[in-house]
Amino acid sequence: QVQLVESGGGLVQAGGSLRLSCAASGRTFSTYAMGWFRQAPGKEREFVGAIRWSGGSTYYAYSVKGRFTISRDNAVNTVYLQMNNLKPDDTAVYYCAARSTLRTVVADLALARGYDYWGQGTQVTVSS
Repeated sequence: QVQLVESGGGLVQAGGSLRLSCAASGRTFSTYAMGWFRQAPGKEREFVGAIRWSGGSTYYAYSVKGRFTISRDNAVNTVYLQMNNLKPDDTAVYYCAARSTLRTVVADLALARGYDYWGQGTQVTVSS
């Protein structure tokens, strides 16, 4: 049974940093990509970024590029989302998700509907 468990959310002032973790278990993820999404109250779920487990290629939404960094640690099956220079608009529940990369193109990684597994989410609140 696949499980994704996020941690690391919290309250931070604008300009501050947080690092989210997503611990994955239950299968081999070598042919998977891990995505980060976020959802603010009253808004649709939004793509933040993704990383291919094999090779480590990363992709980011324009709104976070240059501020957020995704990385992975194969030894502990964990993906990280390092968030720097946080803004109040970054306030949301952040989710990690996993999907197969077989027969996919880069644009597919930004689509929430393509992800098979989701974590429970972790709240990030950025105060002004």
